[in-house]
Amino acid sequence: MSDLVAIGYDSLSTAQQVAENVAQAQKAHIIELDDLVVVERQQDGKIKLHQPSMAGAGAVTGALWGGLIGLIFFMPLLGMALGAAGGAAAGALSDYGVDDDFMKQLGTALEPGGAAVIALVRKVSVDKILPEIKIPGKVIQTSLSNENEEALRQALAAAGKS
Repeated sequence: MSDLVAIGYDSLSTAQQVAENVAQAQKAHIIELDDLVVVERQQDGKIKLHQPSMAGAGAVTGALWGGLIGLIFFMPLLGMALGAAGGAAAGALSDYGVDDDFMKQLGTALEPGGAAVIALVRKVSVDKILPEIKIPGKVIQTSLSNENEEALRQALAAAGKS
């Protein structure tokens, strides 16, 4: 089961930097995500969701499977091409993770010009991720245990003070 974590920031650029830091932590295998979205409340009050495209990941997976199937039928290049095209289409059409309506509703609680990072966390090494928090933010909502939520709040409050 995954945990939801939503952290608010004063600006879109700060939230995007945090999202990039989280993506780097995922590459380092400190955290595993099901979804990562930056929610922006624009100055006019409109809510905009910034989500990474899943088309690229679908194309890579499709090419891999297409290549393997192509090898079985002695046409690996054709199989990879068809698999990549199918995987890209499936990735572009899939929408999983945190519900868009929920994120837009959460965005209405932000100040105009503010943003939030919403992560659906599958697995995390808490003792490794908390020291990596360098940018202060405000916990908006989580499904974490009380103990882990408090540790997150303390890490966010302490960030940037050293």
